[in-house]
Amino acid sequence: MTLRGRLTAAFLVVVLGPVLLGAFFVASTVTAVDRSRSTERLAVAASTVRTSVDALCQQLRATADAVALTGDPAVAAAQLVGRGLAAGVLITDVTGQVTYTSPGAPSTPWRDCSGPATPAGPVRALAARVDLRDRAGTLLGTVAAAQLVDPAFVARLAAVTGVAVTLLDGGASAARVTHTTESREVRDAVLAAASTIDGERVSETTEGRYVRRIGPSTGQPLPLVLSVPSERPPGLYATLVGVVVLAALLAVLTALRLARVTTRPLVELAGAVDRVAHGDLTARVPVRARDELGRLAAAFNRMTRETGSYVAALTSSRDQLRGHLAVLGDTLASTHDLQRILRVILHSAIAATGARAGAVLLVEAGGVLVAQCTEGLDGRWPEGDGPQTLRVPVGVGVVGAVAATGEPQRGRVEPTEAPAGEPRCRTYVAVPFATPGGTTATPGGTPATPGGTPAMPGSTTATLGGPAAPAGGDEASAPAAALGVLALYDRLGADEFDDDDLVTLRTFAGHAAVAVDNVRVHEEAQRLSLTDPLTGLWNYRYLRESIRREVERASRFGRMLSVLALDLDRFKDVNDTYGHAAGDTVLAEFARRVRGEIREVDLAFRQGGEEFVLLLPETDARGAAIVAERLGAAVRETPIAVEAYAGPVVVTVSVGIAVYPDHGSTGRQVLEAADDALYAAKAAGRDTYRIAEVCPDVPTQEIPVPAGALSPSDGLPRAGRPVQVLREPGGPARSEPAAGVPESSPAGAHAGPEPADGPADSAADAGRPGPDAARPGSGGGASSGPHPPRQSRGR
Repeated sequence: MTLRGRLTAAFLVVVLGPVLLGAFFVASTVTAVDRSRSTERLAVAASTVRTSVDALCQQLRATADAVALTGDPAVAAAQLVGRGLAAGVLITDVTGQVTYTSPGAPSTPWRDCSGPATPAGPVRALAARVDLRDRAGTLLGTVAAAQLVDPAFVARLAAVTGVAVTLLDGGASAARVTHTTESREVRDAVLAAASTIDGERVSETTEGRYVRRIGPSTGQPLPLVLSVPSERPPGLYATLVGVVVLAALLAVLTALRLARVTTRPLVELAGAVDRVAHGDLTARVPVRARDELGRLAAAFNRMTRETGSYVAALTSSRDQLRGHLAVLGDTLASTHDLQRILRVILHSAIAATGARAGAVLLVEAGGVLVAQCTEGLDGRWPEGDGPQTLRVPVGVGVVGAVAATGEPQRGRVEPTEAPAGEPRCRTYVAVPFATPGGTTATPGGTPATPGGTPAMPGSTTATLGGPAAPAGGDEASAPAAALGVLALYDRLGADEFDDDDLVTLRTFAGHAAVAVDNVRVHEEAQRLSLTDPLTGLWNYRYLRESIRREVERASRFGRMLSVLALDLDRFKDVNDTYGHAAGDTVLAEFARRVRGEIREVDLAFRQGGEEFVLLLPETDARGAAIVAERLGAAVRETPIAVEAYAGPVVVTVSVGIAVYPDHGSTGRQVLEAADDALYAAKAAGRDTYRIAEVCPDVPTQEIPVPAGALSPSDGLPRAGRPVQVLREPGGPARSEPAAGVPESSPAGAHAGPEPADGPADSAADAGRPGPDAARPGSGGGASSGPHPPRQSRGR
């Protein structure tokens, strides 16, 4: 606390202490007196109520005695009721049967004056009972005289007692009210307070009323609640609070005035210091005297002038760093191009630290650090060596040691100690980086190539965030293996890099780690969203996109597109007989064989369960039939071996074939036609294929459009031979060779089927490239593997 604060607090304690104590004493005294008076009023009211109820009960007993002593009880009861001594008379015999009830008597049951041992419920009337006997003293029955308990009765009690009276519905709870003189504004609060009272104690409501319960008890059977308003002066507490607040304001103003006069020089100095702390280096303190405070003010003014020059230089450096970070953030948010991101990171790090050169290296297969991007390394290689790629084994040299130990390094390199394979420099700083939240593969591992294709399911490549292999078997002490290293060389205008440069470089290294992680996660997520995890084929989501794209391509270039719908026959029996694990093995092996029977440009999909789909671009029905025959033979002739079972599993496949545009004008229509053909193959006994029936089109006349030998205007290459697309009214579309073009099969297209059991069968088969034709070391087309890298080249 400042000196001014301490002086102000001391004055306030001295002044406000007595004021607060006096206000508390007045409030407590008034409250105690008010409660005492209200309790006394409620006690008097309770006594008055008991007296009034007792007098009424005595009157009712006298009335019942008068009726019992007359010879004609009915006549006497009518006379007494008529005179107003009772509201009703009830005569019963010894068995409890009612022998007489006066006209207009209150409804039963009546609350007996004798005590509380009466049934609970609304109190309708108060009654007194006497025995009815003959002249010999024999008991003939009972006579009960009752007085109505209504709002008027309750109002009379309130008028007699001078307090508000509430008659409850029953004697055990204050939840329900029969009659009351309370106002609606305070009724709920009075009842809530009454429900918490045990016995005849007094309670206070939040509205300032005092409440007391009486009865039911012997001599007073009515459950009543009495309440009186508080006699405290209205607004007492508000007045006391106002007095205290006013006194506090006066005391604060006085204290501030006194403290300001006393501590003005120190306050000016403190205000100037606060302005400097908020960045205002133009703050100055007036020197009012030559005493100690004056000398302090002069020293402060000199300090602010010198600090301003340093801050100006730092501001320029900060703005430059912010610009680099802004560029880096925009790059990270707008692209997944790892090389571009790393170049921006390296350039920003060089500009922020004033380095002359630098490199970003990532750990690749075999535990080698390979530079992904460099800047300023030309002319830094040993004499006789031209520009070369920076490659450093992990654990060798400066950057290799940083990657191996996971610890940053900075320092100076003597010319005789320059590490082999690294650029020449005088000073250096190198910082490792790893994937946030984990480590990468060990130096001897096989990490995925940065920016490359993510590994397929089941591969053995290292994953980001995975644990590093411990060195020497000590898992607890193994350092985290680095994902890469950010290295800078030869700082401008200084001998060596300092700790600030190291901190800055750590920031950019963290961005590099995030960039690598984001790119790999993006590639993996893209792969997982489009492939089936069991078979590695494309999934149904990619099928919808691909069939639309392939139909548009076939329509644009006047080509055909064959769609094959495949379904393993009686696959449910395989699951039921061998188990679902064996079924998964069969599906995976079937997918592998499908990949071996199709070309590189063909696309294979798992539609769901045991259903698969093939898209064969530039393939007619004849070529699709050959593929279907080969697939059927590949599955039928070689049973699938399932681990943990004695014999292989024999399965077959049924195939449905549809061709665009013969069997549909859209991808959905062609796929539905292939499904219909698949059902036809199933109906034909399975283990076969069927071609969809050609649906007649609406009669139209289209102008023949020849496809010339030149490339189209969009610059995209045309596959196969030029054709004309002719459509006759009411007939299917057919393809004819363009003028001057020999009728030969298009390159890479599937050949059509020949008559069965003939030599042309094998000739047609040979006309279609084999599944291994375009693989390395072979001379034909290649199989489109299920993984994205191979299929992407066929799209």
